[in-house]
Amino acid sequence: MEIKILGSGCKNCVNLAANAKEALDNLGVNGEIIKVTDFKEIASYGVMRTPGLVVDGKVVSSGKVLTAKEIAEIIKK
Repeated sequence: MEIKILGSGCKNCVNLAANAKEALDNLGVNGEIIKVTDFKEIASYGVMRTPGLVVDGKVVSSGKVLTAKEIAEIIKK
């Protein structure tokens, strides 16, 4: 599983990455968390508000920090 955190590296982006790692750990799922800070690449996903969350190539959230529980629910689907 590949999870991308789209954003400049701000506090919200850091928190979202931490929540994504916690969700993976809680589910016992192996995954890679990649931080994307290049604005052209972020825009290529259609994300205009950061932080953005991409799971296996699909944008699942933008503009808010999801909790580990919310991310775990998305991963389960």
